[in-house]
Amino acid sequence: MYPFWSTLFRIAVFSLLVGAGLSFVNISAEDILGSVGLSPLELWIYMIEFKDWAVPNIILGAFVVVPVWLVLYLIRPPRAG
Repeated sequence: MYPFWSTLFRIAVFSLLVGAGLSFVNISAEDILGSVGLSPLELWIYMIEFKDWAVPNIILGAFVVVPVWLVLYLIRPPRAG
């Protein structure tokens, strides 16, 4: 689990540095969003719509995936080591 958190931390630090550099040359998130035809409000609405679609589908998929994983975990022979 340590490599996951280390990678997440590195991405956060690198993002902070790049964001500070872009801010230094007066480029904002609104400028970047505007160049692709979005406003911050539209992006927020799309993120909410995605969450409203994704969460029920994740739960529905978990009803199948978790029991299958559990059965496979229980019948798999233990690792030596």
